[in-house]
Amino acid sequence: MAEHAGEHDPCDDVLHELYHFLHGELTPDIRQRIEEHLDDCPPCYEAFDFEAELRIVIARKCSDQVPEALRQRIADAIEHEAMPPH
Repeated sequence: MAEHAGEHDPCDDVLHELYHFLHGELTPDIRQRIEEHLDDCPPCYEAFDFEAELRIVIARKCSDQVPEALRQRIADAIEHEAMPPH
């Protein structure tokens, strides 16, 4: 992951694209290039693994259900606002 004088560090590109990689927002060619880099670069793979695990934890913790009473109040308020004035 060290950058040599005058050389571009591919780790910078991979780390910059991790969010997009995890969300499936890259072209197949770019995904393949990143996958190959992750296979060969333990520091980048560690960063990827951390981000992937963090994404899973957040998804689990942020799956609260809205109470039905609140849903109904919101639906009623939207319906009331959509009604033409008398």
